[in-house]
Amino acid sequence: MTQTVAVLGTGKIGEALLSGMIRAGWRPADLLVTARRSERAEELRTRYGVESVTNAEAAKRADILILAVKPQDMGRLLEELTPHITPERLVISAAAGITTGFIEDRLAARTPVVRVMPNTPVLVDEGMSVISAGSHATTDHLAAAEAIFGGVGKTLRVPESQQDAATALSGSGPAYFYFLVEAMTDAGILLGLPRAQAHDLIVQAAIGAAVMLRDSGEHPVKLREAVTSPAGTTISAIRELENHGVRAALIAALEAARDRSRELASGNG
Repeated sequence: MTQTVAVLGTGKIGEALLSGMIRAGWRPADLLVTARRSERAEELRTRYGVESVTNAEAAKRADILILAVKPQDMGRLLEELTPHITPERLVISAAAGITTGFIEDRLAARTPVVRVMPNTPVLVDEGMSVISAGSHATTDHLAAAEAIFGGVGKTLRVPESQQDAATALSGSGPAYFYFLVEAMTDAGILLGLPRAQAHDLIVQAAIGAAVMLRDSGEHPVKLREAVTSPAGTTISAIRELENHGVRAALIAALEAARDRSRELASGNG
């Protein structure tokens, strides 16, 4: 049976999901969107052929509701939705730090909720979305979430207790790579390369390394060792990275991101 899906909150992530679903074969007639501004609603109607509705109307009509609003807006949104959502609906939250329990406590008893943490590469169909079931979500509900988020990348099921760690590693992960590319670009300039050339060299090295990691099945240590010749340039660079505690710094950074995710989940914004 055809299901109607509503995307509530059509910022970058919400629109990426919408466009990914259409590319994956969802009919625009089965998709609803909400937007705060009328100009934004018209833009989405024109671009995707979907219907723009109010939050309350979306809750009444949709079988699956994707809540893609900012975490600080979730409480107010749920106040609008609660009178209209029955346990036959599936509610999917893509808001960072919002637990399934937070949502379940504000909806009708036994409403299924699935929590998803996507990262920004969903904008280019290369995202990773980490999926967790709430108290009343079944494997069918998880599969429904995977069908939606799988259109913009890969998905991974984890217990909700692991969501904070996944947020630190995957949700925030792209920023670490951008930071590394920025630093390496500066180093390339210091070594005498024009900025544009340094950037192109590093970006292609990053893409090639990522594809090899994904497709070879080899452990990263083995791939690194394949580049590291005895007494060569690479081992000299690796020694300096170790001397400056880069590995320890990364571990500490990820622990800090996990701890901040826990704080946000507990309401300590």
